[in-house]
Amino acid sequence: MDPTSLKELAAACGGELLRGDGALEVTTINKDTRTIKAGDLYWALRGENHDGHDFVRKAAESGAAAAVVEHAEVDASAGFPLVVVPDALRALQQLASWWREQLTLKVVCLTGSNGKTSTKDFAASVASTRFRVNKTEGNLNNHIGLPLTILSARKSDEVAVWEIGMNHAGEIEPLARLAKPDIGIITNIGVAHIEFLGSREAIAREKGMLGEVLAADKVLLLPAADEFAPFLASRTKANVVFVGGADGLHAGNLRASSRGHDFDLVLGKECTAAHLPVPGEHMVRNALLAVGAGLQLGLSLRECASGLAATKLSARRLACLDVRGVTILDDSYNANPDSMEAALHALRGLPGGGRRFAVLGRMGELGSYAHEGYRRVGRAAASTMDVLIAVGEETLPLVEEAEAAGRIEVHRAADAADAARLLRELSRPGDAVVLKGSRSARMERVLEEFA
Repeated sequence: MDPTSLKELAAACGGELLRGDGALEVTTINKDTRTIKAGDLYWALRGENHDGHDFVRKAAESGAAAAVVEHAEVDASAGFPLVVVPDALRALQQLASWWREQLTLKVVCLTGSNGKTSTKDFAASVASTRFRVNKTEGNLNNHIGLPLTILSARKSDEVAVWEIGMNHAGEIEPLARLAKPDIGIITNIGVAHIEFLGSREAIAREKGMLGEVLAADKVLLLPAADEFAPFLASRTKANVVFVGGADGLHAGNLRASSRGHDFDLVLGKECTAAHLPVPGEHMVRNALLAVGAGLQLGLSLRECASGLAATKLSARRLACLDVRGVTILDDSYNANPDSMEAALHALRGLPGGGRRFAVLGRMGELGSYAHEGYRRVGRAAASTMDVLIAVGEETLPLVEEAEAAGRIEVHRAADAADAARLLRELSRPGDAVVLKGSRSARMERVLEEFA
């Protein structure tokens, strides 16, 4: 946010400046006292397990310029500036909506079951070849994260690449309306969060709300190969561009390397060489959507290719590491059956003659689909891997399916430490390993123990 006075900020979020200098300006909103910097505006939010009002004094001691609170009865020095609002979360969203109206940048907004964060990273890197870009950091993509991301943008920014996510029905539409996108991207429709939505059709309806929000003069990018693409296209007034089909923007001549993929970006008669610094054909599909956004922003294919090559992905998204001579694909940030299968195929496609290991943990938010989801992954592991290490009791259906296939060495591990022990005993230099599981499984601990 550009420098904004407490007086103006209080008015914009529906609050009252209770004490402090109304002319004092702030540029950064921060809800976490662990990362407060001098001059930040601390926003006291209530969570399931904590109340931000309990940390106002810590924010002040850490150098915060002021705090937004729901009541003045907080533990802070007598002179510490306070803006009092009826509801801190609603006030944050109201402030973000006000600030979005001040911005003239072009907004690329994306959602989908898988690949949101990598597609965001690709799109931001592509746009950065010509424009000043604001993007979602990490996965700040929900009803709190998106407002904070919008408030991090400056008036000098020219393009924003913002990710929106959901767990339940009714969450995409308000986020999309807050973002006011010019270009929408729906990466795919899979089974992530099926526990709360019930079916892929319901997931498609919810993700499709991004398209419904887009006006007729906007653009919606869809993967041509996704079976729900026609349905998603039917629900928007925007100009629909299908990406990945032979008659549109697509990738040709794919060649896997130890550090990613080389391929040709093809659009009509135009063709340019491209490199993606991450393995996996599914990542190439995500990259094509990012290129599609770049083209809509007025970039050339060559500029888009340059941006892809310079991409730095967010942490634990198929990061390729060398540990003890073993290639590790750290894809431990999150998981569902679709992304598990994609990661297995990405590892299988790496060059080299060593054995392929999959170290897989639990997958969350599958509900009644969990049994079939684990069995799907078990079948995929049996057809692509040499060794499977399944971590935790919940992965038993995965183990049973892989063992039934009879083509893979299967081991069960009680926890991350046990999995790391097995990996040390079984792997040799030249082998390759993929680590994956839902965030709650914290599969990165296997890497920490193994290293």
